[in-house]
Amino acid sequence: MIRFQTVTKTFRRARILDNIDLQVGLGERVALIGSNGAGKTTLIRCLLGEYVHEGTVLIDGRNPRDQRTEVLGMIGFVPQLPPPLKMPVGQLLAFSAALCGTDPKRMHELAARLGLDLSGILTRPFVKLSGGMKQKLLIAIALGRDAKVLVMDEPAANLDPQARKIFFELLAERASSATMLISSHRINEVSSLVNRVVELDMGKVVLDDSVADDVALSGMLRARVISKRQEPALTKALGLWDFHALDNDMTEWEGLVAGPDRLRFLGMVSRYVSVVNHVSITEIES
Repeated sequence: MIRFQTVTKTFRRARILDNIDLQVGLGERVALIGSNGAGKTTLIRCLLGEYVHEGTVLIDGRNPRDQRTEVLGMIGFVPQLPPPLKMPVGQLLAFSAALCGTDPKRMHELAARLGLDLSGILTRPFVKLSGGMKQKLLIAIALGRDAKVLVMDEPAANLDPQARKIFFELLAERASSATMLISSHRINEVSSLVNRVVELDMGKVVLDDSVADDVALSGMLRARVISKRQEPALTKALGLWDFHALDNDMTEWEGLVAGPDRLRFLGMVSRYVSVVNHVSITEIES
């Protein structure tokens, strides 16, 4: 689906990409990791057809530079930093849908699933939305098109736990029909989403390996937390995960956690180890 062949990119004599050879097949979910300056963003921009470069970049056999309109119609892109668009939300949705021949209602439906009601913000400039609202809208636009390639830069960074659950479900629905390239500075931020890791360093591929793919993106876990006493900070944190109290003393809690968020949830609970005396997680059979 995606092919980079001896791709080299130089800026002012500085070689940012150095003979990159990489192939990504349909259905692969690839984490593109590396420190700042490793070449991740440059590689993505070459994939999007934004840069002239040496070597060959192909998406489904098409060149992003020579057939850019056609190729961009195949790509759903979620940038790390939302663009400072002053365009009203309704106009942005209509424009985005028209570019790829998609019914904007589909994007509205996906936004609603992520917890973003667009009806009250259609006239609001995109730039005036909160970070979480922007992220949900950009995800809805990217997933709302029939894209064969999804390119995402830390897509879940600004999402609340409930929206993350839905986001994982949406990705699971596309797992067999799309190739996903997910860029991040750190593997732990995207490890739950991918089945392959590619690391760049100084413009070269220094790691290319498959990873365990035994946690379904749509899988759910039932979690229970018991604390020694009521702790306001823990109560607030569990509330953000949509947990509900099982007793009036607010010391026993239960809720659902998306399978890929297992480690992130345990990391949150570990911050309150001084008051938590029991944590259990059980997989829910589908």
